[in-house]
Amino acid sequence: MNTETALRYQKLTITDIVTKPDRKLALTNINIAYAAFLVGTLCGLLQVFIRNDAIQLPAWLDYYQILTAHGVLLALVFTTYFIFGFFYTGMSKTLGSFSDNVRMTSWIGFFVMTLGTIITVIMIVSGEASVLYTFYAPLQANGFFYIGLAFVVVGTWISGFALIGHYVSWKKRHKGSLSPLFAFMTVTTLILWIIACLGVVATVLFQFIPLAFGWVDTINVGLSRTLFWYFGHPLVYFWLLPAYMAWYLIVPKLLGVNVFSDSLARLAFILFLLFSIPVGFHHQAVDPGIDHFWKFLQTVLTFMVIIPSLMTAFSMFAVFEISGREKKGKGLFGWFTKLPWRDVRFLSLFLAMLFFIPGGIGGIINASFQLNEVVHNTLWVVGHFHITVGAPVAMTFYGLTFWLVPYLTGRPFSRLAKKLALIQVITWSLGMFLMSTAQHVLGLLGAPRRTAFTEYGGHEAALTWFDGIFSNHVTMAVGGTILFLSAMLLIVIVVISLVGPKATEEEIVEFPLAESDPSSTPKLLEKWWVWIGIAAFLIIAAYAIPIAELLHHMESGSRGFRTW
Repeated sequence: MNTETALRYQKLTITDIVTKPDRKLALTNINIAYAAFLVGTLCGLLQVFIRNDAIQLPAWLDYYQILTAHGVLLALVFTTYFIFGFFYTGMSKTLGSFSDNVRMTSWIGFFVMTLGTIITVIMIVSGEASVLYTFYAPLQANGFFYIGLAFVVVGTWISGFALIGHYVSWKKRHKGSLSPLFAFMTVTTLILWIIACLGVVATVLFQFIPLAFGWVDTINVGLSRTLFWYFGHPLVYFWLLPAYMAWYLIVPKLLGVNVFSDSLARLAFILFLLFSIPVGFHHQAVDPGIDHFWKFLQTVLTFMVIIPSLMTAFSMFAVFEISGREKKGKGLFGWFTKLPWRDVRFLSLFLAMLFFIPGGIGGIINASFQLNEVVHNTLWVVGHFHITVGAPVAMTFYGLTFWLVPYLTGRPFSRLAKKLALIQVITWSLGMFLMSTAQHVLGLLGAPRRTAFTEYGGHEAALTWFDGIFSNHVTMAVGGTILFLSAMLLIVIVVISLVGPKATEEEIVEFPLAESDPSSTPKLLEKWWVWIGIAAFLIIAAYAIPIAELLHHMESGSRGFRTW
């Protein structure tokens, strides 16, 4: 790209400031996210102690109640609000301030989502919805729990369409230009989210709500699980893709270099859009009622997602080496020592990437037929979930928080906050390593997931779960305790960033967004209807016949059960 083109592109893509109303919108979402984070992590701490028989809950509180709250508040509420806060900030930064219509629609989406969250939490707290965040049939919660979930999804759709509308408006003003990379990635993630939510909306509206309010007597369990996992696996990529955005766009800026390849980054996100949705059957490998051919097909599609993940890894390590070489790193790995290890914003994101390596390997195991038989429904799955979401996603969000909140508040990231942040990142890594490793080992020994403390009547196999170092519930509890203390430290850092003194001109925190050269990027990558069409084809090919068979062979179904 020549200098004139580069300057023109920079003027098109990077504005100087996110306006005060846009900052308020983003910051409000982030504040709600961390309120949910506070309660959700407390529920997690209680769980590890209960499983170790270290504490007893009072009569008015049930283990599955806090397990449901933990999953809903952390996996759904915290992540969703934080992601939208990040999206609002970046879209306003790269495409310009929101119009009044976009801002108003975003606020409507926020209030609808928050109403749904409040209804859902009330149902959980009142003991009416101890069905876990997967809410598998035939477990049956109070009907208002499902109504709350529906409001949450509709709220995200409203906010998502507002951001897409902001993007479309920019495209109309800049015909023939590729959108900024941040905006492209945001729109890709939102399209994936909207398509994926169709499954959970269908099962909630047409199966769970009619069952819960007594409009029907039974529910098709196989169909409900299939529709949930149509949504459940791409949900993971709704969490992961914003983390990938940070890795592609924030990390290079922190290292003082440009994005490695604009076209590679865009292609990787397109591949995630295509291959992260029609893969839900690998979560149902042991489910009856689904022909093995369709399970095999979706398993193959699952392994296709490895390709954009490896592309991302290649891009990241290329950025690391380019930065290190520019800083005079010598020898084969001399560049590694030149990375900014003292910058907690970088360290948090680097450790997040590091955790994703064993997490990705575990995902390959989970998606493999024979190996899945060994680990299915054991604590291995819980360990995998935490090492792929609780570490890579969460730690990336923490790294973003360390500059995002000061940027939105106009307050400095103080010296105290920096020291605390370094301790928080290290302790979270240590706690996650201990807890997730213990969970993986316990899973291989057969320890089940989703259960409170039990010795199974003193069975020999169960007794092994309380011996050794990593094959020990005590180790899991120690890791969980460290994680909770680290989480509380993070809350302190957020509060400091919210209430500290206003920044001086020298202390102003900037949005660390790296430059990306789109001069050789094919415009085909932004032909949305092409990629949405291919995604729709893959979804229909993977799901049409299995769902038709589930409907055709549907028996009377199962009545709802309340087991708590």
